[in-house]
Amino acid sequence: MSASDDTTGKITQAQAEDAVRVLLEWAGEDPRREGLLDTPKRVAKAYRDWFSGYQIDPREYLARTFEEVAGYDEMIVLRDIEFESHCEHHMAPIIGKAHVGYLPNGKVVGISKLARVVDVYARRFQVQEKMTAQIAQCIQDVLQPRGVAVVVDGAHECMTTRGVHKRGVSMVTSKMLGEFREDARTRAEFLRFIESGTGRR
Repeated sequence: MSASDDTTGKITQAQAEDAVRVLLEWAGEDPRREGLLDTPKRVAKAYRDWFSGYQIDPREYLARTFEEVAGYDEMIVLRDIEFESHCEHHMAPIIGKAHVGYLPNGKVVGISKLARVVDVYARRFQVQEKMTAQIAQCIQDVLQPRGVAVVVDGAHECMTTRGVHKRGVSMVTSKMLGEFREDARTRAEFLRFIESGTGRR
């Protein structure tokens, strides 16, 4: 039995598709129209992809670490991690980039794993402030580094396509833990690292 057919306490694929039909009709459309016949199925499939983060524990990505790093203990920064998320207030997209840094404490993790942690939290209904804190706290809890820094820069479609209709606006949030919070020089170094990547190619 596939996950979409599992009815034990979960919404089924058929129920999700019916909900899409209701919204189409509420918006003034006819869900039986030829161009919309497969739309409920497509929307349900898209939602399964967009919100796949609920099915994954991001801590698992950080479980495998490497200790043979010749004593390296300087800052590690991964810049410009592109993400797509959705605002939990309007279910509208949040598109942006995250920058993640940490100060290793005897072990490091593969850099792709940092990007995957960002992706897991992004693929949930989110508030950007919460997502920023979740990414930082996850890395801190699992790797136990001397510090973690996360900066997220996101454009919120709930603001650009509805409401005030302000385009070209993005929101920046940050979360600093450990030495990044306690030491202004360490924090400034991280910010210089991510700023040096702006607009490069």
